[in-house]
Amino acid sequence: MKTSNGRILIVDDEQPIREMLSLLMRQEGLTAQVAHDGEAALKIIGFTPLDAVIVDLRMPGLDGLEVLRRARGMDEDLPVILITGCGEIKCAVDAMKAGAHDYLTKPLNNDEVIRVVVRALRECALKRSLKRLADHIQRASLREMMGTSGAICRLVADVNRVAKSNFSVVILGETGSGKELVASAIHQVSSRSKGPFVPVDCGAIPDALLESELFGYERGAFTGALTRRPGKFETAIGGTLFLDEISNLPLSAQAKLLRVLQEKTVYRIGGAKPINVDVRVLAASNLNLDGLTAAGSFRRDLFYRLNEFAITIPPLRERDEDILYLARRFLDITNAELNKCVKDFSKTAIEALISNRWPGNVRQLRSTIRRAVLLADEVITEELLDVKKDFAAGGKPGAAGRDWPDLPLKEIVRRNTIAIEREVLTQVLRKSGGNKAKAARLLQVDYKTVHSKVKEYGIEMDDGGYYGQGN
Repeated sequence: MKTSNGRILIVDDEQPIREMLSLLMRQEGLTAQVAHDGEAALKIIGFTPLDAVIVDLRMPGLDGLEVLRRARGMDEDLPVILITGCGEIKCAVDAMKAGAHDYLTKPLNNDEVIRVVVRALRECALKRSLKRLADHIQRASLREMMGTSGAICRLVADVNRVAKSNFSVVILGETGSGKELVASAIHQVSSRSKGPFVPVDCGAIPDALLESELFGYERGAFTGALTRRPGKFETAIGGTLFLDEISNLPLSAQAKLLRVLQEKTVYRIGGAKPINVDVRVLAASNLNLDGLTAAGSFRRDLFYRLNEFAITIPPLRERDEDILYLARRFLDITNAELNKCVKDFSKTAIEALISNRWPGNVRQLRSTIRRAVLLADEVITEELLDVKKDFAAGGKPGAAGRDWPDLPLKEIVRRNTIAIEREVLTQVLRKSGGNKAKAARLLQVDYKTVHSKVKEYGIEMDDGGYYGQGN
């Protein structure tokens, strides 16, 4: 059975071997090209598209090992197969360590030659295909990265519209929905695209360090300030500063941020000289900033200054048509990363993907698919997805009572405890305008407990602040 088309370079100083291998390749439907020494081989490799090279280890001038090293330098994906004598096994092992795809020992066996060449061609084709895919992924547009639904098409239109302006933009969306992706897309389409894009996670910086991170400091400004350090605003001059989870900024930092936005200057800590900062600011939040301003935990004047244009990213559960699209995209990306060839999802796996509510949004979907590809052989099954059934998938948490006859008492109590905790948290978070610290004080628990419960129960925001998943 003949193989698919491919171009093979045969390098050997012995004409009979060159002719025998050329004939064997042509019988297999391949194109054979020959070279009588290493110098001639390297010229062909440098100017001719090839799919594999067969080269003799022992040749006058450049030997096979040197041809291998130089060929790998020109095309790291080009498989090189060495021909060795029976007494040259150590040399063959050294060649494999240097990157040879395989080796053949003299006297040559035709079936063995074909087997090794076919395997080399297949691996070369796979590597090049995956590399093309990886290149495409790097150049992918926002629509390709987020989905094809009508909601995403409208979002992309908003991004393209506002990107060409110098407006400050507020990007709203649940955790894991792709807020930084949208911010980066705005930057890339804007006139500032050649400048830096500087993301800052406002929730990850301790309050005591926030001012120095944003505005920088002079040497000697405080204990430990051994050198001058520019802040994020200076780093982003000429480009875009992305303030992620801006709702975590304390009120004192909000006041200083507002002043910088209005005056377009910063003062480093310990410095007396104003520094002009030509920076576009994009801000993102997983909370409703309007609700936070009503509760007094976010400055209204800062909100108005930032909110010259708003983009809201719909959660993944509200755009079912994007779930399978993104799942297959993550499948392709992970295949390229792991050098695997997992083909698709089983029918039940697709049903599980679509029916899940994805409280962690696209980030959760990506992690789920990556793990499944790692474990899969050819097809991803429902079992490999490890998607747990959401207790709220069929309605509100308390509505599960109709299934009580089939459940033990312990499970019934567990489900209702979850429902009550979730409802109380939802109401208190509404009352606090989404401020978790204030909610923790009202409930007389620590902040960490509120934060983890919100994440565990998938409590999410709406225009009023918060609501429980499944409402």
